[in-house]
Amino acid sequence: MSVSAILLLVGILSSIEVLEFTAAAPLVAPIVGICYGINGNNLPSKQEVVDMFKSRGIPRMRIYSPDEEIIQALRGSRIELVMDVAGDTIQSLTDPNVAADWVHRYITSYSQDVNFKYIVVGNEVHPNYDLAPYILPAMTNIQNAISSANLVTKVSTAIDTTLVTNSYPPNNSVFTADASPYIGPIINFLVKNEAPLLANLYPYFAYVNNQKDIDLHYALFTQQGTNDIGYQNLFDAMLDSIYAALEKIGAPNLEVVVSESGWPSAGGDGALVDNAHVYYFRLIKHAYSGSGTPKRPGRP
Repeated sequence: MSVSAILLLVGILSSIEVLEFTAAAPLVAPIVGICYGINGNNLPSKQEVVDMFKSRGIPRMRIYSPDEEIIQALRGSRIELVMDVAGDTIQSLTDPNVAADWVHRYITSYSQDVNFKYIVVGNEVHPNYDLAPYILPAMTNIQNAISSANLVTKVSTAIDTTLVTNSYPPNNSVFTADASPYIGPIINFLVKNEAPLLANLYPYFAYVNNQKDIDLHYALFTQQGTNDIGYQNLFDAMLDSIYAALEKIGAPNLEVVVSESGWPSAGGDGALVDNAHVYYFRLIKHAYSGSGTPKRPGRP
């Protein structure tokens, strides 16, 4: 999706990967950004991409590892940066000294003129992954190093919705038995540090894996009216299922930030350019409406 995200930037801005929307209070404007992946051929230069963000007024960018060429290009731009820790370095960051050096190299050195919003330690890490035991220690060490530098950047991790079960209706959702021991301490860390939980939400995958029960219009935000549980779209139901699971694990006030979403334009059932256009357009419109979800009206 990284290549298409760049190409679609050049074409129709309604077809982008959504990074986050936030409408926690009436006076806080929603924010929509783009996930910037660099896997692909014949891509624009990193400076050209940053220049596109500036010219289009896109306020937030997510990158999936520290890339100093991108960070340099962001200097003075005011674009908020969500930056992942590279997966192959997470284990080393369980050493506080290594974490301090990492923060100094990639954050502190640029913090005067680059706006680091979140540092993401682990993208869709499952409790059975080899990396899982290192996520929370690395998060802790990076946050400690950031705090020691008197910076306000928050540290989090990004989950996918497979960590949640019993998601219909959303109020019944809980973290799976396997996920709870893994995610519980991480959630405690986030609550303590007033940092959000990041979540990658893809209604497409829910739809394509259960077309018998999920209507395409419901997945694309084009359903007329609400269903029997009060939802107009699948995205809101998926987001509320995470909020319900958080309530049951003792974190009812933890904010959830949508760190990825998207719809493919080819390669599967319902994967059409027209559907992708509709999904992105309607999702962005929904985000900017500030309406929130049935469980969190007017909020993320």
